[in-house]
Amino acid sequence: MKNKYQILLYYMYTNIVDPETMKKWQLELCKNLGLKGRIIIAHEGINGTVEGTIKDTRKYMSEMKKDSRFKNIHWKRSAGDGDSFPRLSVKVKPEIVNLGLGDDDIDPNKITGTRLKPDELHKWYEDGEEFAMIDMRNDYEHKVGKFENSIEPETKYFRDLKGQMKTIEYLKDKKVITVCTGGVRCEKASGYLKSQGFKEVYQLDGGIVSYMEKYPGENFQGSLYVFDKRQTMHFDKPENHQFITSCEHCHEPSDYMCNCANTKCNKKYVGCPKCVPSNRHRVCKECEKVAVV
Repeated sequence: MKNKYQILLYYMYTNIVDPETMKKWQLELCKNLGLKGRIIIAHEGINGTVEGTIKDTRKYMSEMKKDSRFKNIHWKRSAGDGDSFPRLSVKVKPEIVNLGLGDDDIDPNKITGTRLKPDELHKWYEDGEEFAMIDMRNDYEHKVGKFENSIEPETKYFRDLKGQMKTIEYLKDKKVITVCTGGVRCEKASGYLKSQGFKEVYQLDGGIVSYMEKYPGENFQGSLYVFDKRQTMHFDKPENHQFITSCEHCHEPSDYMCNCANTKCNKKYVGCPKCVPSNRHRVCKECEKVAVV
């Protein structure tokens, strides 16, 4: 039987004069359609992940497209189970994704990297094109999955990029492409790189999700971290899937992300369902070493 539920991942950098009014509209629209998930609204745009029935998510996209600001949203769709989010959350924040540039903040509608379609990136790989790929995701996302030979700045979180530019400044004269899950981070990051003097900058259009949909099991190793109950996902067949990480406790291959039960730590780490059945009722290896309970 075909899956009844669908998850939408989307964003759009566009001028929103009144984020609070947009918030009220989104709350009403999602509640009427029975959608759950997380939506962030700011003056610079909107960023969301929502789940509902296929019929209701299609209605949501249709209603969004009636607003000229959102008609060109690149929607990323994946199968859901109706329980990927516990509730609906719609918030107004200073940014739709926190890069924390302060006075150096950039507008992706004015400066950003050249969009590179998944087909074009695949051709780069096939042709042996020389380029540097910079992964703009958080460090715990890299652990469970990443592109071959990608470069990971020393950033625990996306907002750390500004302070870690020294680790990638040697690439200023190279052909570089920024990547992230769905495109929202690499779009802004690519513009920031250009503002910092990087000469030839591209961004993966639609993010890693869009590449994996077209080329499952190619060039990307491991699993993709996602910000919902699923934690991780992959597009290749289960029998062909290979993990690049293992459980910190028993060392069996795994991509099962957990939160350390030590509230002073709370870091994300790789466990497994056997060792950490509920994702969060065991401390990480570092905390175990110092006997944190």
